[in-house]
Amino acid sequence: MGRSRYCSPLISGAIMSMAANQQQGLEEQTEQAITDLSAYLTPWGLSDVQAAASGSALTFLKANEFLFREKDANGSKNRFLIWAVTGAGKTEMIFPMIQYVLEKGGRAAVATPRRDVVLELKPRLEKAFPSVKVVTLYGGSEQRWERGELTIATTHQLMRFRHAFDLVVIDEIDAFPYHNNPMLQYAAEQVCKPGGAYILLSATPPVELQRDVKRNRLPHARVAARFHRHPLPVPRLLRVTSVRQMLQQAKLHSRLLEALRHSEARGAQIFVFVPNISMVEPMIAMLRRSFPGVAVEGTSSKDERRAEKVADFRSTQTRMLVTTTILERGVTIPKSDVFILDTDAALFDAAALVQMAGRAGRSQQDPRGLVYFAAREKNRSQMHAIRQIKEMNALARKRGHIDDLKKK
Repeated sequence: MGRSRYCSPLISGAIMSMAANQQQGLEEQTEQAITDLSAYLTPWGLSDVQAAASGSALTFLKANEFLFREKDANGSKNRFLIWAVTGAGKTEMIFPMIQYVLEKGGRAAVATPRRDVVLELKPRLEKAFPSVKVVTLYGGSEQRWERGELTIATTHQLMRFRHAFDLVVIDEIDAFPYHNNPMLQYAAEQVCKPGGAYILLSATPPVELQRDVKRNRLPHARVAARFHRHPLPVPRLLRVTSVRQMLQQAKLHSRLLEALRHSEARGAQIFVFVPNISMVEPMIAMLRRSFPGVAVEGTSSKDERRAEKVADFRSTQTRMLVTTTILERGVTIPKSDVFILDTDAALFDAAALVQMAGRAGRSQQDPRGLVYFAAREKNRSQMHAIRQIKEMNALARKRGHIDDLKKK
């Protein structure tokens, strides 16, 4: 946002609505098109599972379009949740809703917690909507005074707007810094125009939203399967000593070493998650001693070369990457196994464990990647994460969204 002072004036303006006759004409054009949802779903090549979720969201947008205005007057929230497993292709699922709003002459915003995701989404959305001006906003953005039909922004940048968008997509609603941040949540609630709507995206929704879903208080679609129709990898419990103890002894626990060797032998890229930044470098050194012929690197939120190291890992120049929860989201490696060390640490809640486990099995070529929860003891977070993954697999099987039911 740049430097702001308490004494600086804050100016709030309103964006003029479309002229009534223009609005009516656009609504008449869209009324016929929306009756056939395939007009919005087919162009994007969605899987049947993705199309079902997008279709539900589109139906929500249309069916509540006029009711929205009445609700907004009473301060109600017009929200639809897409609860999709990691690797389900949430970005592709929002394209039909964006298309629908833009074709009506409206404006759409996609908000995500991190700057690197904003920069990653920019070329994808520009390619998907080539005739639309796309504006990206983040700390240091040169487009902060520009206006476009489609805005991609970090959640902090939503503070720039009030009643500006007809559709606001908020990605990763459970992630830092948006989750449990009243300031950002307040800012997000101000950006929709009267009559606008919010699409919330998450693989691990906050408990209160899960509760609203179970009580049928929140319109939603659950996407329980990935596009390749294989089950999510279920984490395996690996009882080992703590990372600190391994570092003190200067050697990996035998069970951990055996599992790492198996992953290395099968040719997988290996994520090694640790709870603290201070553990990254010592763990790198220990892994290099145990695997002298393997390229091992590490990164964290304090690493200025993080993007470069992730690129090397993606291109297989690096085989093992030691990291913190900074890479629990947004990184897709075609063939990867995941080792989460000290999963009994207080830092790792169930949502974080599910997200980290979701780095495995994301591709058609290697849908059955391995995930290990390595710790001295089991705890509630581990059990909750495993239960959530199993529940999603069970739901996907019940709906016929999983083709291969063979056990590993």
